[in-house]
Amino acid sequence: MSTLLDRFRRYVRVETTAVEDAGTYPSSPGQLDLARMLTDELAALKLEDVNMSEHGIVMGTIPGNVPGAPTIALFAHMDTSPEAPGANVNPIVHENYDGKDIVLPADPSKVIRVADTDGLAKLKGRTIITSDGTTLLGADDKAGVAIIMTAADRLMSDPEATRCPVRVVFTCDEEIGHGADKIDLERVDAVVGYTLDGESGGLIENETFSADLADVIVTGKNIHPGLAKGKMINAIRVAGDFLSRLPKDLAPEATEGREPFVHPYVLSGGVDEVKIRTLLRSFVTADLAGQAALLRSTADAVVADHPGAVIDVKVSKQYRNMVEVLDKEPRAVDLAAQAMRNVGIEPVFESIRGGTDGSRLSEMGLPTPNISAGMYNFHSPLEFACLEEMESSVNAVVELAKLWSEQR
Repeated sequence: MSTLLDRFRRYVRVETTAVEDAGTYPSSPGQLDLARMLTDELAALKLEDVNMSEHGIVMGTIPGNVPGAPTIALFAHMDTSPEAPGANVNPIVHENYDGKDIVLPADPSKVIRVADTDGLAKLKGRTIITSDGTTLLGADDKAGVAIIMTAADRLMSDPEATRCPVRVVFTCDEEIGHGADKIDLERVDAVVGYTLDGESGGLIENETFSADLADVIVTGKNIHPGLAKGKMINAIRVAGDFLSRLPKDLAPEATEGREPFVHPYVLSGGVDEVKIRTLLRSFVTADLAGQAALLRSTADAVVADHPGAVIDVKVSKQYRNMVEVLDKEPRAVDLAAQAMRNVGIEPVFESIRGGTDGSRLSEMGLPTPNISAGMYNFHSPLEFACLEEMESSVNAVVELAKLWSEQR
């Protein structure tokens, strides 16, 4: 019988790195490999209506046993971040963690330091899982996948356990902003959802940034540098001028808490054209229009100083603050908090300086807060997970199914 740790180690070994601008969904073939594995495992657990869609979305249903109880949905994403290598992951299990800095064995320059890692000191004596230092671990969000699979196993193994119907859903490409693109909410048919995609134990994230993406396209004019005087318009220099004029107090590295930010994070191109991909983020949705206006006014000022240059700012919508929907269905958060308390966890509420599939799902009409998956330092070779916190989340999910069975 598979344990939570067995599942987690098995899943992280499947390479599922999301690929930006791949032009396919999912963006990488490994996500389909993991989807097929999970489909087979759900079928072996005898969930109902198990299937994998043409887009790699995996679904199955844990049947309820209380007539009239509402259906809830559990979500986790199979892809991992493109910000660190995700192939050939070698999970290392550190039992009875000694409370000291953790040196990762395949690359001793990679050290998870207690002084630099919020929450690590309190995990002394617990079981920590890391990578070997050459890759990320993939706890984001394979910890969530393993938690849901283990909870499904427990619920299906105990037909007497009181529960509502539970829809299990595994998604693709969350890390590149497309996790909810191919989800059919009519098929999910739930009153609320929960993403298992949060950090330390007891966490309930019930608010996210609202988010837009801006592509700032700088067009110059290239010519042989030996003949360039008075003719060349170097898009690289123009882009540098543009970046230098963005307010430094709006940078992510200068903000915290509920402060918004504007974040140029990809720069590509050459003398003739440069693209600056930029994240716009605020907890107040209306602020995003002001951030877009800031980019455009900065562009106008730069163009005035670089005759002949053109700067085009194209803004696309990404996701919106989930609190706008969660306030309309308070049971989504209230019962998650109660489930945690019932299994001995004190819930901690936080606002995410980012987003999850739950942001999009909430905007689409399914209230979906995010709850702990026991992961830390994600998107990095210093990523790790705490097994005991993952086990606590399994307990909370099982209790959540019981609490929702009492709702009408």
